[in-house]
Amino acid sequence: MEHIVIIGNGISGVTTARHIRKLSDHKITIISAETEHFFSRTALMYIYMGHMTYTHTKPYEDWFWKKNRIELKKAYVEHIDTDAKSLKFADGDTMTYDKLVVATGSKVNKFGWPGQDLKGVQGLYSKQDVDQLEADAPNNKVCKRAVIVGGGLIGIELAEMLNSRNIPVTFLVRESSFWNGVLAEGESEMLNRHIKNHHIDLRLSTNLKAIKADENGRVKSVIIEETGEELACDLVGLTAGVSPNIEMIKNTGIKTDKGVIVNKYLETNIKDVYALGDCAEQQDPAHNRPPIEAVWYTGRMMGEVLAQTLCGNKMAYNPGHWFNSAKFLDIEYQTYGWVFGKKRRPDYEQHFHWKHDDDTKCITIAYHKESRQFLGINTFGIRMKQVVFDQWLTEKQDVDHVVSHLKKANFDPEFYAHYEKDIQSAFEAVLQRV
Repeated sequence: MEHIVIIGNGISGVTTARHIRKLSDHKITIISAETEHFFSRTALMYIYMGHMTYTHTKPYEDWFWKKNRIELKKAYVEHIDTDAKSLKFADGDTMTYDKLVVATGSKVNKFGWPGQDLKGVQGLYSKQDVDQLEADAPNNKVCKRAVIVGGGLIGIELAEMLNSRNIPVTFLVRESSFWNGVLAEGESEMLNRHIKNHHIDLRLSTNLKAIKADENGRVKSVIIEETGEELACDLVGLTAGVSPNIEMIKNTGIKTDKGVIVNKYLETNIKDVYALGDCAEQQDPAHNRPPIEAVWYTGRMMGEVLAQTLCGNKMAYNPGHWFNSAKFLDIEYQTYGWVFGKKRRPDYEQHFHWKHDDDTKCITIAYHKESRQFLGINTFGIRMKQVVFDQWLTEKQDVDHVVSHLKKANFDPEFYAHYEKDIQSAFEAVLQRV
């Protein structure tokens, strides 16, 4: 019976453990310094907003782990000795393993800004981050203004959280339009307006120069790079993305770049050492996917695949067509296939964009301008079925088929308004102009 040790109790590490137990009697130990039990990281924002308690974010009861013979250890791994197959913890304790799984997740990006480590400056990734936010910004009397640095999914989550407690927010976004490195032009511009309509002070093409401290070492203001303006604030949220949390991996012989380098089987260059989830970097990513996928569902998929390999059924990670979902305040977002933003958009990619008159719903369909093959779709404010678009992408359907059969993909056909006819009419009008 082998001892499989997993560093990290996020979705990828826990999924690996669960599926190993389904397939084998191996000894399993999960190590985490963040929390004793697995929780849903995507639900953290709802604790602060009052919709959930921490207990509600735990998908499994605390007794689940003992019943399934999965040992939990709350500790920080200080060093990995791959020759001796042992771990050293910060408290001096040690542990040996037969196979090691690195699932250490992400860490908040910092770019060397003066004052970035002051009290009242934080990211939004861990359970500790939410606890700290509760302490520093319990209401708009204690926190009279917050500044968020970095536009993206984490930034807009933090803005919504603070907005829920009526804390004024200034949002510094270095891009000329919100998330325009990812989104198509019309989508990004719609979100600019939507953010401002929620009374959030959105500052585009704006960079942070420095964070200033008061006499007690707490944040008191930020300095804008472009203008030198000083903005008073009680909280600074650093949300300029995340990067793999691999500090403990360095100087171990395990090959790293931005993340831990793995092949399609999630194997590192060291025998019996594997990596997955946010911290893993694919040597040869499939289907136009980025080398590092800091996405909940891909972490889960990697865990299911790696468990097979660890239990003797070697299996490659093959995630299929890209999809994801998120929320921008009260606008739901879904993406299936690839719809590239302006900076990454290849020459062959044509876009059809439709926006509803209420300025909270839109879709963008990407297709090949020569073959008219459907490449992907983004939807905002309209729920669509992933399984339908996955089928159309696999079948390499043309864009005309997709638009004429959009009703098939409607997620809420009974109780919600339909927009397929309006979308089809707009698409036909575009064809007539071409």
